[in-house]
Amino acid sequence: MILLSSKAKKILIVGAKLLIVGASFYFIYSQLAHNDQLDWEKFSIIFQKNQSFTGIGFILLLSVLNRFLEILKWQNLVSQIYEISLANAARQVLGSLTAGLFTPNGIGEYAGKTLYFEKTFTKKIVFLNLICNGIQMILSAFFGTVGLWFLGYRAWVFGIICLGFAFGLLLLQLKKITLKGYSIEKLIQNTNKIPKSIHQKNIILGISRYFIFSHQYYFLFLAFDVDLPYLPMIATISSVYFLAALLPTFQFLDFAVKGSVAVYFFGVLGVNEWIVVFITTLMWFLNVVLPVVIGSYFVLNFKIIKSQ
Repeated sequence: MILLSSKAKKILIVGAKLLIVGASFYFIYSQLAHNDQLDWEKFSIIFQKNQSFTGIGFILLLSVLNRFLEILKWQNLVSQIYEISLANAARQVLGSLTAGLFTPNGIGEYAGKTLYFEKTFTKKIVFLNLICNGIQMILSAFFGTVGLWFLGYRAWVFGIICLGFAFGLLLLQLKKITLKGYSIEKLIQNTNKIPKSIHQKNIILGISRYFIFSHQYYFLFLAFDVDLPYLPMIATISSVYFLAALLPTFQFLDFAVKGSVAVYFFGVLGVNEWIVVFITTLMWFLNVVLPVVIGSYFVLNFKIIKSQ
């Protein structure tokens, strides 16, 4: 086994930090600068027509609230181990978001958060992060299914329910199978060990966060002069988020996946394709790029827990 000197380890850590941050900014720039579907000239015309510092401030506030609620969710769940400050929760959420930018469905976020805790808590942190993200997925599935039903995609809803039922039966059959110390039965047991008050707070924060980002999407369409009834718009937004979440992707390509799904659904409502692409990209910029920029600072200033 090759043992690295303390100096070599420091060099490797610094190199890893610079690689993560550098790659983050490269991918962000590449997607914004070389996306042929983004018509900046049309955006400029609409922006000059509808520009409002109050409106811009409101949209930015929704982005801040969206990520702030995620930070509160994490702080609430980590209290299972020990209490952490809001500042530490923000550092862990934003830093791990940056670290998970290049991994499928943000898997790297799980590993990123474990680095902020002693090694003995690794399994617990992965489990709590699963609970943290799981509630958003459940809410997305619920509201997305309601949205599809409202829009008339009844066959799709029936198919989704059947697949969900079949998947549930499969999990029941496999719940006692253990893989490297993990099993579905153990996961359920650990979930039940978490106090109801923490679960309730997690659900309330999750619903609030869903409400925030779905309506941020809605208000951006209003800003781009898309004047359609509220319910069909919200139902479409819910459907897009749900179906896009089912597709495996990387965080830095998230807007492209959501954009392709959104173009289809909003096209049915008669919304111009370039507007859909632009708004989806803006949502990605506001809710992924900006937090990643802040998270890059935390990555660069990250220090390995000595007890590890």
